[in-house]
Amino acid sequence: MKKYILKRLLVSALTLIIITLMLFLLLQLMPGSPFNDEKLSPEQQEVLYQKYGLDQPLYVQLGRYMANMLRGDFGVSYSIAKNISINSILAVRLPVSIRIGGQAVVVGAFIGIILGCIAALKRNTIWDSITTVISVLGVSIPSYVFAMGLAYLFGFKMNWFPLLYNESLPVKSSVLPCIALCMFTIASIARFMRSEMIEVLDSDYMLFAQSKGIYGPRLVICHALRNSLISVITVLGPLIVGLMTGSLVVEKLFAIPGIGSLLVTAIQSNDYNVTIALTFVYSALYIGVMLVVDILYGIIDPRIRITKGGGQ
Repeated sequence: MKKYILKRLLVSALTLIIITLMLFLLLQLMPGSPFNDEKLSPEQQEVLYQKYGLDQPLYVQLGRYMANMLRGDFGVSYSIAKNISINSILAVRLPVSIRIGGQAVVVGAFIGIILGCIAALKRNTIWDSITTVISVLGVSIPSYVFAMGLAYLFGFKMNWFPLLYNESLPVKSSVLPCIALCMFTIASIARFMRSEMIEVLDSDYMLFAQSKGIYGPRLVICHALRNSLISVITVLGPLIVGLMTGSLVVEKLFAIPGIGSLLVTAIQSNDYNVTIALTFVYSALYIGVMLVVDILYGIIDPRIRITKGGGQ
């Protein structure tokens, strides 16, 4: 297992470098520049190009940027927050998105697994029907619709929670965005959990466990639930990254200072450094989460660990 993890880490690092190289080159082909302000004369724009080294050959810019990035320096913003370090921008915005997204992941996965288990254990009953309705609604209705409904009911009508994100009330301000974001996760996890749990409950090894005198919660938790979680983890992996990096519409609706809206603004304003830095963060989070998913495979199912060369 250690050898497999080391190999994946090396492949992940190489993948991140390739993504950064490709994005750097593609951004250079985009029309316009970070200094498209009509108030700037051509001479002033030329001074800015010289100041930030954008007048140098592409390979020089690329080499300098990669060297700085390997030291953890993503440079400064050209237009969004002029001359402000991108590291300081990320230090403020990234934790907000990760905290709210992390809450949505935990709540969504927990409720989704419970609903899926109930639906499988109580199949073809009213509980199964209720879970199916929740799953269909959660998948069909966009998160921003839930967000607007929650904001109107609990924020405007009842005044239980702030309509807009308040940094002095981070916990209370994140309740409505968290609920809006986790609905899709609840629906997705519940659907997969139900189908996998039913398949596991009807399997031969569950009958064998029952023949050994294993019943009740022990049978469900130790045998059915554990074997059903493998496919659920596969679905949960990409969802984690999407939630933790923020939803653009939900962030806009609640005025959350996260990285979702920042990325769109950076692309629109041709702020190369901010765009590359945020894309690097997205890619690193995705690759890291998928690596954790692979490790969890081996922990949950020893057969996967053996197949991947982990040994006994």
